[in-house]
Amino acid sequence: MTSRKYIDSIILILVGGLFIFSGLIKVNDPVGTSIKLQEYFEVFSTEFASFFHAFVPYTLGMAVFIVVLEVVLGVAVLLRYRMNITSWILLLLIIFFTILTFYSAVTGNVTDCGCFGDAIKLTPWESFIKDIILLVLIVYIFINRKNYNELLNGLTGHIVIGIVTILNIFIAIYAINHLPFIDFRAYKIGNSISDGMKPSEPLRYKYIMEREGETFEFETYPTDTTLAFKDMVLLNEDAQPKITDYNIWTDEGDYTEESLTGKKLFIVYQDVNKSDLSEIEKIKELINSLEGELNVWIITSNDASTIDNFRHEYQIAAPYFFGDATVLKAMVRSNPGIMLLNNGVVLGKWHYNDTPSPGQVMELLKAEP
Repeated sequence: MTSRKYIDSIILILVGGLFIFSGLIKVNDPVGTSIKLQEYFEVFSTEFASFFHAFVPYTLGMAVFIVVLEVVLGVAVLLRYRMNITSWILLLLIIFFTILTFYSAVTGNVTDCGCFGDAIKLTPWESFIKDIILLVLIVYIFINRKNYNELLNGLTGHIVIGIVTILNIFIAIYAINHLPFIDFRAYKIGNSISDGMKPSEPLRYKYIMEREGETFEFETYPTDTTLAFKDMVLLNEDAQPKITDYNIWTDEGDYTEESLTGKKLFIVYQDVNKSDLSEIEKIKELINSLEGELNVWIITSNDASTIDNFRHEYQIAAPYFFGDATVLKAMVRSNPGIMLLNNGVVLGKWHYNDTPSPGQVMELLKAEP
């Protein structure tokens, strides 16, 4: 094999592998990608033109299309399948992503592009640099697109690409109608929300001070009063709390600490106006059956009047508390969703399509030491 062929193979493997990796992470959680698209469209509707807001209701379908396309393109690149078409789609897609990440990096309006879902968090500038590198590699593939011979010829290649497409659509739809197969978020089963709100180690800072135009750096805040404070930089960013915005409250006060104490079953209604009502009778039965066994709380981002009307209309006998909409979407990818906690530790999470029986809930609690 010549050095040129080695270079070609390495570039194709890098690009194809990265697209498959990125796509599979997001196929696992299309709702998360949908939330990120909503964030972009909301920002664009404010910054550029209001018509972007019209795309918000269609973000879930768009998310499924994009994440499946990423996986299919990755497989197509590895198989060198229809490279003339594949390279064109790759080029257009990476140009679009590069513009998007450049905008995020420059403006800071969207702090996480969602390139690798919740599995790997990149800063806007890291995302942009990653896309620039990918753009260079894809331009190389595009220029040489006619030199690649398909590894699977004719019908076999079509069948493989067809199977990959159908399989990933099925995975995406299943994840939407249940929950992600792998939960990369801080609220996954087994995690302690209380621990997630604390730094993993004491945070250390570098203090940048100034005097007469000269800059000085200290790792402890200096007592010298002739120095003027200029800036402070966190030295151990990895030690920051993974959960920074969890907060539960009512009109009477803060209930964050109490929400993480004892046995709690959260019925999470991100927005009752957009919630699915198909399993509401099962949820009501669950709430009524667990009365006296543990505290069942409705957590919602709606206002008091909206949630009161909702509870009365559907005769839901549980107290309600408020939470930030973004946090509730991170807690469980379902509206409504169900979470079981014991002293802040997540014991179980369910999509409304998988509403547990009272027995399942109590079994998990009994299994706790």
